[in-house]
Amino acid sequence: MDAQSEVQLGEKLRNSDPDAIAEAYDLYGRIAYSLFVRITRDHSAAEDLVQELFLRLWNRRREFDATRGSIGPWLLSIARNMAIDYVRSAQTRFQSRLRPIDQTDTLHFSYKPNEPERLMDAVKAVQEALADLKPNQRKVLELAYFEGCSQSEIADRLKEPLGTVKSWMRAALERMRAAAKGEAKP
Repeated sequence: MDAQSEVQLGEKLRNSDPDAIAEAYDLYGRIAYSLFVRITRDHSAAEDLVQELFLRLWNRRREFDATRGSIGPWLLSIARNMAIDYVRSAQTRFQSRLRPIDQTDTLHFSYKPNEPERLMDAVKAVQEALADLKPNQRKVLELAYFEGCSQSEIADRLKEPLGTVKSWMRAALERMRAAAKGEAKP
């Protein structure tokens, strides 16, 4: 989705256009579902969370500010936080721990004609960058983004100095950002 289309979608949402929620769902519903499954490891919970996510989008549509970024990243950051909250909740506390990224299936996306090809290319680039990360970099990203650990908690868990964890995190994020932008690997 180009910047102009993002702005138009944001305007439609702010103006309570019911077609806007359908457009947003068509664009981001499958990606949000994959993110929920990746974090929660529960397909039925992921389905419920997708419904809740788009209900929240509708209820918070006036909070979106196009000057601060695109709808996609904003929506997916809400989804990530919802998934982490779900995992941390009492009802999931006793379920099995998340498996490391390298022991799980990668996020699977298939091309559909109504989805932007650019988005699919970006997803593929990010998946490849994730696979190319050093094990320590992948582990800190996994702990931070899929388990919600702070850098201090990661350092304690890995029994590594905080500065080392911060360096690993910075290097991993730089590589992931470059991949998302389609730049060469740093």
